[in-house]
Amino acid sequence: MRRRVLRFVRIGGMALLVLLAVTGTLAGGLWMYLHPSAERVDGVVYSQRHGKPLTMDVLRPPVEKRNGLGIALMVSGGWKSKKAGETQVWLVAPLLRAGYTVFAICHISQPGSTVMEIIEDMHRGVRYVRHHAAEYGIDAQRIGVTGGSAGGHLSLMLATRGGPGDPGAVDPVDRESSAVQAVAIFYPVTDLLNLGPSTENLGDGGPPKSFVRAFGPNSRDLAVWKKIGRESSPIYYVNGQLPPTLIYHGDADTLVPLEQSQRYQKAVREAGRVMELVVHPGGGHGWPTMVLDEQEFVRWFDKYLRGSGPS
Repeated sequence: MRRRVLRFVRIGGMALLVLLAVTGTLAGGLWMYLHPSAERVDGVVYSQRHGKPLTMDVLRPPVEKRNGLGIALMVSGGWKSKKAGETQVWLVAPLLRAGYTVFAICHISQPGSTVMEIIEDMHRGVRYVRHHAAEYGIDAQRIGVTGGSAGGHLSLMLATRGGPGDPGAVDPVDRESSAVQAVAIFYPVTDLLNLGPSTENLGDGGPPKSFVRAFGPNSRDLAVWKKIGRESSPIYYVNGQLPPTLIYHGDADTLVPLEQSQRYQKAVREAGRVMELVVHPGGGHGWPTMVLDEQEFVRWFDKYLRGSGPS
């Protein structure tokens, strides 16, 4: 009996060691996957706002892995942004592994800047990337954009309203286009005038309740808000030149309800443009495996930035 117990203990112990080894290997493999080798230059100044510098972090794969294409990451959640150097590699690991150079474009967080000013600054950020494309070894005519929530909203503002710069501008950066050629994002706000079942909707036709100050001191004036809300909503600017767009959205999102993306998809398809909406079952405003979903973002960018997809 004692021998049987000892044998059972040995077998159980060996099984536990094997389990720990496998678990450790998987955990180690995941850690390595999320921390690819990357060169980075933090705090590149692309403009200024209210006397403060506007910066971006540039993350590049090793030279031998670069594919010559760039992705602008809208660093924004609730229209609040990070500081220079705070971009985490794991957030864009799939893109870096696929050879993309990532430009993490930051802005002054609201209410220090209004959403309208932030939108302007994201246009400036893309113009800066395009102007310096040769220096970064990317194709100036094939730039993608990504982000989540407010970052998704800003991405769609670029997709719908990005375009030629001012040919008469003194600053050569401002002569560049802010258009993007492919979009892959998470749960964006698309229509600020129609918030639907969002927990931010007071039902009074006004701005999202937690973001009143983000839209300036007069945003409670409904006449003013209708103008601001419309100009800041990508759904009203869907057009025949819209770049191919991929959106991931959870069906349990109460902050930015799924219908925001569904109505946007309807408008895009009516315009005859390419859009795919992937619904994450049970997903709220974010879910643990989002970084793995970025593999699909990579495939989307590969298809539409490498020239194999329809225009």
